[in-house]
Amino acid sequence: MPVPPAVISRDGSGRATIRAVRVEAPLRIDGVLDDPLYDEVPPISDFIQVEPREGAPATEKTEVWLAFDNQQVYVSFRCWDSRPDRRVATEMRRDSGTTWNGNDVISIFIDPFYDRRNGLSFTINSIGGRNDGQITNERQYAGDWNPIWDFSTGDFEGGWTVEVAIPFKSLRYSAGQAQIWGFNALRTNRWKNELSTITRIPPGRGMQSVQQASLAATLVGLTAPESSRNLDVKPYVTTSLTTDVNARPRPTNDLNGEVGLDVKYGVTQNLIADFTYNTDFAQVEADEAQVNLTRFSLFFPEKREFFLENQGTFSFGGVATSGRAAGGGDTPILFYSRRIGLNESRAVPIQAGGRLTGRVGRYSLGLLNIQTDKEPSSRGDGINFSVVRVKRDILRRSSVGVLFTGRSAGQPGASMNTTTGLDGTFGFFNDLSINTYWAHTRTAGLAGEDTSYRAQLDYAGDRYGVQVEHLLVGEHFNPAVGFLRRDNMRRTYGQVRFSPRPVSIPAIRRFSWIWSTAYIEDTAGRLETREHAGEFAIELENSDRFSLGYTGTYEFLPQPFEIASDITLPVGSYDFNLFRVGWDLGQQRALSANLAIEGGTFYNGRRLGLSASRGRLNLGPQLALEPSYTVNRVTLAEGRFTTHLVGSRVTYTTTPRMFVSALLQYSSSLNAVTTNMRLRWEYRPGSELFIVYNDERDTLAPSFPRLSSRSFIVKVNRLLRF
Repeated sequence: MPVPPAVISRDGSGRATIRAVRVEAPLRIDGVLDDPLYDEVPPISDFIQVEPREGAPATEKTEVWLAFDNQQVYVSFRCWDSRPDRRVATEMRRDSGTTWNGNDVISIFIDPFYDRRNGLSFTINSIGGRNDGQITNERQYAGDWNPIWDFSTGDFEGGWTVEVAIPFKSLRYSAGQAQIWGFNALRTNRWKNELSTITRIPPGRGMQSVQQASLAATLVGLTAPESSRNLDVKPYVTTSLTTDVNARPRPTNDLNGEVGLDVKYGVTQNLIADFTYNTDFAQVEADEAQVNLTRFSLFFPEKREFFLENQGTFSFGGVATSGRAAGGGDTPILFYSRRIGLNESRAVPIQAGGRLTGRVGRYSLGLLNIQTDKEPSSRGDGINFSVVRVKRDILRRSSVGVLFTGRSAGQPGASMNTTTGLDGTFGFFNDLSINTYWAHTRTAGLAGEDTSYRAQLDYAGDRYGVQVEHLLVGEHFNPAVGFLRRDNMRRTYGQVRFSPRPVSIPAIRRFSWIWSTAYIEDTAGRLETREHAGEFAIELENSDRFSLGYTGTYEFLPQPFEIASDITLPVGSYDFNLFRVGWDLGQQRALSANLAIEGGTFYNGRRLGLSASRGRLNLGPQLALEPSYTVNRVTLAEGRFTTHLVGSRVTYTTTPRMFVSALLQYSSSLNAVTTNMRLRWEYRPGSELFIVYNDERDTLAPSFPRLSSRSFIVKVNRLLRF
């Protein structure tokens, strides 16, 4: 432990211990470091590079102060910069991916239970853009956790400053007043593409390096306030005008109003109960359209705040449930919250629900029960959903647990469904993980072959990577509250990676060679899919990335596959090959995008595809355009077709607490043009006003743009904190 006045001590292995300092009076959160703390207490400094030169001192000085009083934890930064004119700060909107991936930021990581595997992240850029999120098992990041906290930024002649105040009421931590937490901080310098942290961390994880709880510093000297009632009440009122040409009966400018309530109660310091009545999600952004040229289901991410908070508690078997990796593979997700309150894209009213999450000793606990109302067009009853998740930490970074989900029958002809699973996730050293599970479903009328299991070994080192997996999904495995992309399969998968960092080529940060093989049979032993894929990539020092890829596929269609309107591929075996060239422009640029061209044989014909995804044009710190475009030209023996997917998100941010955004999309597969416009104003911390306009037009109608549906919604809520 550091001996006062020191606030940090480091041992020979690179581990650090940090001492928090009590302040008698609250700090002024104004971005000006002029409180007595900054003169009386020495800062934490000597950041260490993660990239580009692992273990070397950071090239720009960063100073950190960590303090607390009876109400809040304070973290302050002074970021020195030799070239302030090259600082990148282009986003003020909360939870924007551009802030994290393309701006100069500081990021705070806190592990309040000191379990060395989970934590909380708070990220700020120099113009007020902020992200906050929860990290599960050092890997899964849920970015839609939005607690109450305050901050302010400022400039000085040599750089920029940040002051952060996080209320104890916004955190969950171990019982008792004397606390030991994990703590780390990250700073990015975009014009150098440099990442640095307080403790030394291997470079393989990039920006996510700060989220490695097992390598964070130990924070001591912190005293939490005595336990007190922690109650948040958030009532809302909404009014709407709705038109739906395709509904029966057909509403035309129907005026409706609703009221509802969300309650959050701290049962203990480390257990939180949430209650919701007449839940409303009208303010949630629309889904981004996707093109599907496979015979399997598409995954859409959860965007509703109630289900996003503490989402990692319900993760199972090491399968990602949020972020870009979620839903991208064949492994089932046993709890997929979009099954609740949504039927495809249609909203289903939620009457009420409750959730209990938190920790009891070495156990993580998650309980959920939601009752939905019947759909307006349905003859059935409402559906009850229940989830129970219990997980116990073992060893240094491992856990074992159980999961139960249940769904009542509800609809005529439907039956009750339950899923039960056991899982284990094991972490060894810094880069080796083993993920396993076994699960069983019970559905009336589906007997036998109703289990699934998985065993995966993943070594994700910086220079080398190896992954081996075996997965089985029975023909009748049916997790009704989960996401199942593909059933009736036995999948064996292997991947190797070699990623050297050449020191003799200044412009190149890393090469990467990846080769993978997947072999999928049905449970009767018939080969259905065999895929060999290889990629060579170059990551440049300016954060651009160039890649060449090849995929060779064998696919057996056990039944006819309608790949497009009036075009159906017959049962049979197909061999095809795809080549791909990609160029990803770093998000620190004024204009960035992921560009790709791919082409080759496709089933019994050919395919050519062009895409520009994750595009962004910065028109200043307040206005940004995020265009995207994907086109596929497919020629088959049965016919030819072309798919177009065009989209753009336009965002104007007036202040860090207010923005207007519009998501405009055209999909040739859906024959629709959609508009989703939203104004969000956080008029006081945790209290918001939303104005939402939704519009869908039918592109096949003779009188295009013929209206299919339209809604105009105003919603206001108010947070009352006791």
